Amino acid sequence: MEMRTRFLPRLLNSEAEAYLERNDIIIVPVGTVEMHGGLPMDCETVVSEAIALKMAEACDGLVLPNLPYFYAGATANGRGTTQVSIRQGMDYLGAIARSLLRQGFKRQIYISLHGPAHMTCSPMVRDFFDETGVPILYMDLCMQMFGKAKDLFVPKDGAADPKAFNDIFNSLFVGAYDILGRIEDVPLTTEYYHTQPQTVAPFRELFGLAYQSGSIGYCFGDPKDHLPTPQIPTAERRAELAAQGRALIEALAARMDMPKVVADMRDLHRFEAELMERCPWMPAAWNTRE
Repeated sequence: MEMRTRFLPRLLNSEAEAYLERNDIIIVPVGTVEMHGGLPMDCETVVSEAIALKMAEACDGLVLPNLPYFYAGATANGRGTTQVSIRQGMDYLGAIARSLLRQGFKRQIYISLHGPAHMTCSPMVRDFFDETGVPILYMDLCMQMFGKAKDLFVPKDGAADPKAFNDIFNSLFVGAYDILGRIEDVPLTTEYYHTQPQTVAPFRELFGLAYQSGSIGYCFGDPKDHLPTPQIPTAERRAELAAQGRALIEALAARMDMPKVVADMRDLHRFEAELMERCPWMPAAWNTRE
């Protein structure tokens, strides 16, 4: 359905209530403010919001933006990085989820392109189900990219070129700023491009013992560890990266098949409601009993 905007805070209350009369889908991008090479520190927030917008357009959902302050992780050695503990983030996000449910958003989808975000989001959605009986969803955008859309990040000539992959991946961020009307926030710079290994490279075997940043505590040793940024010497080059990134975001959102995702969520909710009738000892059934 055509809407003036899909960002919940930009709607009038009457528009939000009209939407909730016909649908109950909200997508919540979870971000960070952290050092990120030659890109603004909110780039992982912005890219999640841009992808959320395309997801919402595909399934007639709304987007709850402006959630940038969560666990950053290994970038805490940057003085610009805002570090919030995982537990604090879970509690805050859980409070938002409970409010959204009271408002009428039964199908809540939390997303992030920030690698460690699963440590905040996944426990929250599981605890939320046990508390309310409502299955809300976390979609890890890193998993989506390198699962359903891995081929989109391969250079056209098929060569295994780390520099080419880096440029393609980083175009996502530039495209996201463009989608949100903030392309001028991406500075013209060449000083953050490099091919040096990360200072923590000797410890990769430890890092690989669990998913993403969930194995062991650590911080990067140098700001250049996160993330080598493509050279953007001119506004023209920035525009090229933005066009590439916009196309990637559109393709990624299409491959997620959001109409099927939200239909499956509705069906799962019905399945779980019937299961709780048969199994009143389940936490959700116990917590929601009269």
